[in-house]
Amino acid sequence: MAGGAALFRQGFRPFFLGAGLWSFIALALWLAALAGGIELRSAFDPVIWHAHEMLFGYAGAVIAGFLLTAIPNWTGRLPLSGAPLATLAALWLAGRLAVATSDLIGAAVAALLDLAFPAALLAVVLREILAARNWRNLAMPVALGFLLVANALTHLDVLGLVASGGFGLRLGLVVVILLICLIGGRIIPSFTRNWLVKQGASTLPAAFGGFDKAALLVSVVALLAWLLHSHGLATAALLLLAAVVNFARLYRWQGLQTGSQSLVWSLHLGFLWVPVGLALLGLAALPTIDVAETAGLHALTAGAVGAMTLAVMTRASLGHSGRGLSADVPTTVIYVLVAIAALTRTVAPLATGLFEALLWTSGIAWLAAYGLFTLHYGRILLAR
Repeated sequence: MAGGAALFRQGFRPFFLGAGLWSFIALALWLAALAGGIELRSAFDPVIWHAHEMLFGYAGAVIAGFLLTAIPNWTGRLPLSGAPLATLAALWLAGRLAVATSDLIGAAVAALLDLAFPAALLAVVLREILAARNWRNLAMPVALGFLLVANALTHLDVLGLVASGGFGLRLGLVVVILLICLIGGRIIPSFTRNWLVKQGASTLPAAFGGFDKAALLVSVVALLAWLLHSHGLATAALLLLAAVVNFARLYRWQGLQTGSQSLVWSLHLGFLWVPVGLALLGLAALPTIDVAETAGLHALTAGAVGAMTLAVMTRASLGHSGRGLSADVPTTVIYVLVAIAALTRTVAPLATGLFEALLWTSGIAWLAAYGLFTLHYGRILLAR
């Protein structure tokens, strides 16, 4: 009972715990299906189900936990808690179960249940932003609106109404990566500066400014070009330019000085996957270079999304539960494991002779990272 009361006291608690559990369960099911051990009872194609659940299931929960925790600080309004928060978490869980069993309950019912959560989250976030006239963060409900549309497009495809599933997944990935570029550009230099000041460092990260805004604009244009036409010289040039400017942003944040504190360098390592992924997508878009697009896709998903979300979830769980902002050994191991998972999954399509071995290495490392996160941080998320 006490754990339940604590779980719904702050937005990060149910959603970070749910995200960790679902990332572990969904990938375990995917690997079991890949090995032929089970048959998924989803109306989604198994590959599409895997991508859908990592984007709209896992990443959707992390985004919800982050926003519901950050928005009260942005607006000065009371946080969502208690029964309303529990209801929102229940909608997210219902969506996961509905999509997983959509072959049994029907694709239309599954679509309604799954889309109820992002629609409700959008309504809550939009209400808070508008009530506080917090125009600076209006981009958040806009992003949630695009995520809702992207998710709906995947369901329309499964229902046989529009051949839009691939576009929906790509749109969802574009939105999540742009959120990482925007939010990462705020929190990484800020958290790094705070830590470096305590260490007495003389060189501090560049604050969010004109260069970051220009880099965000380049990133938006490049990813929209990729979304609309994933191949060609123009798309490749834009993606490679976006990779360069985002790497330059990262360099300006002084991550090389943070090697002694994994709670800080994990953020830099997570963001590093953004320029790596953009560069690989750019190379894949070139007609004269044989680079598998899936390498770039997994650099952005397993790498940027996986590593950045774990870095944010661990830090926020410690800070907002009143614990010290210092990583212990299990936390550092989590970061190393997800880095191994991302690296091996990104390299796998580029090393065809080792593809299967690297794929399974990535899967095992991912399960270990999220299993350890759930066990280690579950106690924090459930504690009073």
